[in-house]
Amino acid sequence: MYLDSKEYVFEGIIEGQITEDLQGEKGFGYDPVFLPDGYSKTFAEMSEAEKNAISHRAIAVGKLVEFLKK
Repeated sequence: MYLDSKEYVFEGIIEGQITEDLQGEKGFGYDPVFLPDGYSKTFAEMSEAEKNAISHRAIAVGKLVEFLKK
């Protein structure tokens, strides 16, 4: 995002593990093999709402929202 000719970048990171087997039918890409730390379901097993609440994109957007509130 650019504001007053200055670039701002908002990053989201979610830690987890790659499973050996595909698990779940939802999502795309790495979703069936990505198991977030602290969860017992891969992204592909989660509802869209569950996944979106903890995804790296949600974290980055949350940082953007906080920045814009200032």
